Amino acid sequence: MSGVINPTLHTAGLAAAETALNRALELAPAGSGRLAGLDHCVFALHCTAPAVEVYLQPEDGRISLMGVYDGPVTTSIRGKASDFAELATARDPAAALINGALELHGDSAPLLELQSIIAGLDVDWEAPLVGALGDVAGHQLAQFLRDSFHWGKQASASLSRQLDEFIHEEARLCPPRLELEDFYRDVQELGLRVERLESRAARLRRKLRQQAVKR
Repeated sequence: MSGVINPTLHTAGLAAAETALNRALELAPAGSGRLAGLDHCVFALHCTAPAVEVYLQPEDGRISLMGVYDGPVTTSIRGKASDFAELATARDPAAALINGALELHGDSAPLLELQSIIAGLDVDWEAPLVGALGDVAGHQLAQFLRDSFHWGKQASASLSRQLDEFIHEEARLCPPRLELEDFYRDVQELGLRVERLESRAARLRRKLRQQAVKR
């Protein structure tokens, strides 16, 4: 995939891709229903080589595609087209995303849900995009969109589990759950000890005041 796609996708190309995607959703009511949980989320696909940006926003059972978006993004994924292709063809997509060159930012759970929904659709990306952008650019954008979401229908559960393990165990970005539970128990025990010490100190102060009065 060479660098021939303009960084700002032509309006006709986005409209064609959006139409194809929503046509597929109309033929899959279950997928359209699942989108309700993603209303108002915004997902960003940043391809660095060639430079392509696509923003997806589910709402009311449909998905809007935008080439430019200035608001907050729920989840973004960035990399070269070859990185997305490697993810799409990997035998273990979860390992490919965690260990590969793609950069994932934001909440992964909504992205995994969106991926699962789109992977289950029969979307004809090629024909409408070629008609709107021409053979080369249309084929390249269609391939990029396929690679971005068609990781395999079983990938999401595995990826969610492995991302959780990676974050808690390998990357050590936050402590494991058992470690957190131990920490919370220690904090609670410390709080109880402090309360007992304060109670003893209060009793001791009262005794000292009583003795001072007697003298």
